[in-house]
Amino acid sequence: MTLTLNYCYRIYPDTNQEKKMLDWLETCRRLYNRCLREVKDWYNSKKCLIDRCSIKQEYIIPVDQPFPGYYNQQNALPKLKKEDPYLKAAQSQILQTTVRRLHEALDFFRQRGYGFPRYKKYGSMRSMLFPQFKSNPITGGQIQIPKVGKMPINLHRPIPKEFVVKQVRVLTKAGKWYAVVCIQSDIDIPQPMPWGHAKGIDLGLESFLTTSDREYIARPLFFKELQRKLELLQRKLSRKQKRSRNRDKARLKVARIHALIYDTRKNFHYQTAHKICKDSGMIFVEDLNLVAMNRGMLRKHTLDAAFGAFLNILENVCFKRGIYFAKVDARGTSQTCPDCGTHTGKKELTDRTHKCENCGYETHRDHAAAEVIRQRGIAALGLRDKENACEEEAAGIGSNISLVGTRCNRKAKLRVLEAPSKRSAQVGEDVTTFFS
Repeated sequence: MTLTLNYCYRIYPDTNQEKKMLDWLETCRRLYNRCLREVKDWYNSKKCLIDRCSIKQEYIIPVDQPFPGYYNQQNALPKLKKEDPYLKAAQSQILQTTVRRLHEALDFFRQRGYGFPRYKKYGSMRSMLFPQFKSNPITGGQIQIPKVGKMPINLHRPIPKEFVVKQVRVLTKAGKWYAVVCIQSDIDIPQPMPWGHAKGIDLGLESFLTTSDREYIARPLFFKELQRKLELLQRKLSRKQKRSRNRDKARLKVARIHALIYDTRKNFHYQTAHKICKDSGMIFVEDLNLVAMNRGMLRKHTLDAAFGAFLNILENVCFKRGIYFAKVDARGTSQTCPDCGTHTGKKELTDRTHKCENCGYETHRDHAAAEVIRQRGIAALGLRDKENACEEEAAGIGSNISLVGTRCNRKAKLRVLEAPSKRSAQVGEDVTTFFS
């Protein structure tokens, strides 16, 4: 088994190196648009009517001309370099990966049936891939980029000795440069097995998440807190002349606000994931339809919370810490009583309390849903969920695990975990990440 990891590091090119890489990104953008133009012309030549020609225009391409696929366009690169000296200045492999990037987007379009690739405007190409290296490009706190030279790199996380550097993607974001190093190793890491304390998690907008242990984590408003400032900066950006230096400065300010929102949200997700995994052996979450949630009435708040990104981070953190992670069916979690299993009927969004008429069990709606999620996860594993008045929870490994819950925990006082402040939610503070 081959394990592949991506480590993201900050790099510091000098003025000449930065100018050269920006020119290469613009070259990749032009090549991408040129290859896409060939593909579109070939498609449009097959759309002409049989009985008459178009009044406006007509694409005339020989019938026997093959489709401009990846290998055809890649083999045509040496000829294009002779015609266009601008292409000759760029490194050859990043041009090949740019062509591959276009055809991967085309294959993705054929699979989904929508989302045809579009032309990239000036400044929209922000990354380039160097697919192979003869030796390790990172030595002595520096990274060697082909035809660019050595530049300082912040190795905040050392690369393990068992791993080999396979490729490096150089990207720019909000005026800063990063190197995403792809490393591989032939090691076998077993998947975590069910063990220990089980915990169910219910995601929501009133509180970011609620656990079956009555932990309520508040939801920070990442985008809404900076929305007004972002509106003012975008309004100034729209008034600047295109391709001007003032427009580049205004665009950089907008990009920095977006990067701050993204980094703050990501750091909060990692802090929350590690906090949840601290005293857990199994974590169960809902298998949500995130696409439908992002199109609802509260789509701005749903997208700001980024539940999909959090679930991916939580799964990675669970894998790193050896905790079992699984998704369960999300249907009817708020309409089922966790105490007796009775269907309580549909609740409105304004109904925040769960009260069962059959057994009289009453608790917060999100907490009841989290308990149902926990019970469904345990049942899916074929485990037994026993409850005792005040026994502590015990767990073993295997198909005959007996999980003992505590009924007295339901009577306990709610424990609310506040969200980290802006200052403490910045990237890199007290968070250990496993995947970049």
